[in-house]
Amino acid sequence: MTIVRMDNVSIVVEDLDATISFFVELGMILEGRMMVDEEWAGRVTGVRDQKVEIAMLRTPDGHSRIELSHFHAPAMASDHRLAPVNSLGYLRVMFAVTDLDDTLARLRQFGATIVDEVVNYRDVYRLCYIRGPEGILLGLAQQLK
Repeated sequence: MTIVRMDNVSIVVEDLDATISFFVELGMILEGRMMVDEEWAGRVTGVRDQKVEIAMLRTPDGHSRIELSHFHAPAMASDHRLAPVNSLGYLRVMFAVTDLDDTLARLRQFGATIVDEVVNYRDVYRLCYIRGPEGILLGLAQQLK
């Protein structure tokens, strides 16, 4: 049997409100927020006695989601936010956008910065990497006609 779909990507953040605002500005839709502190959650994650507030956001097409998590307990174990793009492990999420320049202008108001530069990939895409709130690394790609 193969997988059916990918449900979401989870990102742990310190400032849940600011990060939600950033992703909503990007065009994602907030589906809801809730506190998860029941015993079953620690058995799934291996982090016992956790108290974590989560927010689920979905893309406008309804196919992809990001789960933002803020741990109230226990304390954050490590920090990978400023890892360079050649670091091991999960690194970034790529979004297709309709207008890269407009998207960048709007996200700059939320502290986003371009990692290096916007490039034209073989006249197929204009794309770049950005750092959003808390150093979250995202890729943005605009398909060219």
